[in-house]
Amino acid sequence: MKVPSIRTLRKYHRIAHVGEIARRYFAMNAFDGVLTILGVLVGGYFGHVRDAGAIVTLGLAASFAMGVSGFYGAYMTEKAERSRALAELEESTLSSLRDTDIGHASTYATIVVSLVDGFSPFAAAVVAISPFFLGGAIRIETAFYIGFALAFAELFALGAYLGAISRNRMILSGIKMVSAGLVCVAIGYALGAAT
Repeated sequence: MKVPSIRTLRKYHRIAHVGEIARRYFAMNAFDGVLTILGVLVGGYFGHVRDAGAIVTLGLAASFAMGVSGFYGAYMTEKAERSRALAELEESTLSSLRDTDIGHASTYATIVVSLVDGFSPFAAAVVAISPFFLGGAIRIETAFYIGFALAFAELFALGAYLGAISRNRMILSGIKMVSAGLVCVAIGYALGAAT
């Protein structure tokens, strides 16, 4: 099978409207990744886990799980939706479109969207637990504080990004995302206090 050129891939990108869908998946799943790992950090902090290796293991396990879930979930969903749309188009044109630019663009979109869906929560989560990779080089409490700061910075950046896309106030949109993280921390604190 011939490997498509960059120009061909750009054409598929336009045909399948991948940009808009990928942006949506990126923001939604990066948000999920940050909130999930924030839950891990909050649980570790209020649960008095003071082993950086344990946080790394828990964080990476959650990150990989989100990445695999995101990839396969998006792949199966996108493949089903695009196959149905292609079949409907074939019915209306009374011809097979599998080996056309439209068919190839459909396959391209499924793969790209799945990769974005799988990678974004994984990457967002790994950023937030990155201080724990330093092990004993910094105090565990410092690693938690830096991890929390990174998670909230990611939430704010995601909110600002969505604000820019929707042409709304970026700062306000960032604050709204941060408030979701604060709710997560408050629930974690309440759970820690109750046990």
